[in-house]
Amino acid sequence: MSQSTIEAILAKRGDTLPSPPAAVGFYVPVLRTGNLVMTSGQLPVLGKELVFTGKVGSEVTKEDGYNAARICCLNALAQIKHCLGSLDEVRRVVRVEGFVQSAPGFHDQAHVLNGASELLVDLFGEAGKHTRFAVGTNELPLNAAVEVAIWVEV
Repeated sequence: MSQSTIEAILAKRGDTLPSPPAAVGFYVPVLRTGNLVMTSGQLPVLGKELVFTGKVGSEVTKEDGYNAARICCLNALAQIKHCLGSLDEVRRVVRVEGFVQSAPGFHDQAHVLNGASELLVDLFGEAGKHTRFAVGTNELPLNAAVEVAIWVEV
């Protein structure tokens, strides 16, 4: 499979698209219905290692939370590529859904999720602008600091 334009932009930035992570439960990691592709929640996994665990605002810094969201986004893009064959099939990023495992009193979930949102705009330009929610929660699967799901139009 040849490298897409989006992957070339990633490479120019010094990044690579990871292999799509396996599901950790009884669900599919990515699904296409009509002209929409949506991912399940992606965790900050590099290889087989969950790299950011714990609550943002105590065990995890706000900046590490931002980096965790960015990794989640790269994993979601890997799922989308696996589904479509190429990220060049993406016409528009529609929605980013983000959960931040937050320490009591931590209220900067929007900044954390900017790690995913800014990457998408950097890669897709105007078509990368999307709707979003950034929710603070007390727990996430496997003690992940952040979880992100993405919807795209193809």
